[in-house]
Amino acid sequence: MKQENQNSPGIAEEVLALLRCLACKASLRQRADALACEGCGRTFPFVQEVARFVDAQHYAGSFGFQWQMFARTQLDTGQSHRSEVAFRRRTGFSPEDLAGKLVLDVGCGMGRFADVATRWGAHVVCVDLSLAAEVAARNLADRSATFFQADVFNLPFASESFDYIYSIGVLHHTPDCERAFKLLPGLLKPGGKIAIWLYSGYNSWYRMSDLYRKVTRRMPPRLLHKLCYGVIPLYGVHQALKKVPLVGMPASGALAYAIPMPFNPDPKWRVLDTFDWYSAWYQSKHTYEQVFRWFESCGLEDLKVIDQPIAVQGRKPVSAERQRKRGAAEVEQCVG
Repeated sequence: MKQENQNSPGIAEEVLALLRCLACKASLRQRADALACEGCGRTFPFVQEVARFVDAQHYAGSFGFQWQMFARTQLDTGQSHRSEVAFRRRTGFSPEDLAGKLVLDVGCGMGRFADVATRWGAHVVCVDLSLAAEVAARNLADRSATFFQADVFNLPFASESFDYIYSIGVLHHTPDCERAFKLLPGLLKPGGKIAIWLYSGYNSWYRMSDLYRKVTRRMPPRLLHKLCYGVIPLYGVHQALKKVPLVGMPASGALAYAIPMPFNPDPKWRVLDTFDWYSAWYQSKHTYEQVFRWFESCGLEDLKVIDQPIAVQGRKPVSAERQRKRGAAEVEQCVG
């Protein structure tokens, strides 16, 4: 995508054309350090390569802290492709799908999955409510991506702007997961696809953690971060218990139920995942039945259950008139 050369805050022209004022929905123009509404004159700061459409992090402050602390932990390296595998398993998208497309990442965090999508050839519009957007901008400074600090309940984009939309492990951390999701299909172009991944409501292992979270989510992030290092030895205890004859498996299961913890073999990932689980202010769990109803109520079709629960993909239908015009254009192109 082309960039504006003069007084540009680093936003691609094609993305700038899609931006709308939060107050009056008019178009925005670029300034050196802000975006200005052409209708009401309201301005939105552009700081550290991030366009700001919120004044505070609100309920997402712990995530801002989290991604400052673990800025590059989940980025793929030459030796590891865990995030790319997770992206496929939670969206069903492929490099062939995203190459050359405009993609919206809702809740980008430090850019873990935008890293994958940009490597696949997409231009990714990265949005996060927290200061994690700054971390993503640093991590992906050399990529085809644009960064916004904005609220999913009031996004600054025109309708039918994006070819693909994904939100992985984010919407369940909002005050109203269903409402947050239902605001997204309107931003999708006809024929475009959307995929989300949410925490599963089918499991019972997290019941005790819901009790603990009533306390942990109120802790100062730095204190909780330090406490999360306790999962490093607990993981070893859990693994050792499984090897004890007869009583080992029940004992390890009881430990996991009493103190729900991640089982990632990488200690740094375990600390990160534990903090992520216990720090979030909101954390809802969902079923396929629920999520399919949401997709269907938005008129989405070709619904697919993706590999890792709860992951669902759907497509926005193309209207009959648009299908007719597209078919006529394809015939004309073939004849020509």
